[in-house]
Amino acid sequence: MKKFLALLLTVLMVVGLTACGGSTPAATTTATQAPAAADGETQAAEASYMDELVAAAQAEGELIVYGSCEEEYLAVACEKFEELYGIKVQYQRLSTGEVQSKIEEENGTPSADVWFGGTTDPYNVCAAEGLLMPYEAQNASHLLSDSYRDADGNWYGIYKGILGFMVNRDELDRMGLEAPQDWPDLLKPEYEGLIWTSNYNTAGTAKLVVNTMIQKYGHDEGIQYLVDLDKNVHVYTKSGSGPSKNVGTGECVVGIGFLHDGITQIVDNGYGNIELIIPSSGTSYEIGATAIFKGAKHENAAKLWIEFALSPDCVNLAKDNGSYQFLVIDNAEQPAIAAEFGLDPENVMDYDFEDAKQNTTTYVEEVMNALGGGDSRFETE
Repeated sequence: MKKFLALLLTVLMVVGLTACGGSTPAATTTATQAPAAADGETQAAEASYMDELVAAAQAEGELIVYGSCEEEYLAVACEKFEELYGIKVQYQRLSTGEVQSKIEEENGTPSADVWFGGTTDPYNVCAAEGLLMPYEAQNASHLLSDSYRDADGNWYGIYKGILGFMVNRDELDRMGLEAPQDWPDLLKPEYEGLIWTSNYNTAGTAKLVVNTMIQKYGHDEGIQYLVDLDKNVHVYTKSGSGPSKNVGTGECVVGIGFLHDGITQIVDNGYGNIELIIPSSGTSYEIGATAIFKGAKHENAAKLWIEFALSPDCVNLAKDNGSYQFLVIDNAEQPAIAAEFGLDPENVMDYDFEDAKQNTTTYVEEVMNALGGGDSRFETE
């Protein structure tokens, strides 16, 4: 009887949703949240919900995406969404820090509907500021762990990446230097002017570096580490993937970033001189996410994007388009090449996402103040 009542309630919700729109429900309805996954008796209701959501999204006819993953993956994901649903997609590639700043400035009247890719620290800041729209996604039932989603549905994980070092083996050999094996090694004077990392103001990767150092060493010691590291940094790139793109050429000898970006340079661009290093004392990881902006103009299309982003139709495109992160849904096909490079998605520190959510903005400000506000090495364009 309980199962019957649950099914009846779900059906009534769907009927109510249809009734709201009169004779043209798809054009005037905002779809309700997805029904929670349950046993076979609710499958029909879940399918009905998706039908309603697709119709409502198609009536809106458009979606605007800010993407913080690499542009090749962003482009093909948007093209696939258009192909599946006939909804026109506009997209722009921005670093996560840039999206955060833009959405904070727009303050509830966003110029895009959804955010796709990039590490979750800036997502968590925006969630804490009330700038993301909670949505209980039906396909979230496929997430490998609740750690890959925001508890309130503000964002959902789509991939996982490991933070580490990428070095140009040829250049190190030419200079007679050993590759750094751990975070303290990067402070050695022989690496002066050889290290590239990313801008703490603009790159989600850099914000993760800040939080990682503070969580590893403590607040004051973590900030002091970054001040000491600054003495050896040649360039702070605008985007987190910037260092990886310059290691193979030798312009950057030691880069700090996500190791899957290094794999892209080795596999797709042929830079066999790049070596990937996981810091020996431990490192952290990103959860690449997707979310809906609060106040999105195309709300149903945005919800449909979340369902799409949490499906094999989307995430299985990554490995064929230069993105080799580990995937976090149970029906996806993991990129075997990441394991071939010795990367283990579980060999990471216990990262405190709640501390990052509450304090990233403050920590970044403290680091930049300690560095005197930055200089010409901090790229913003």
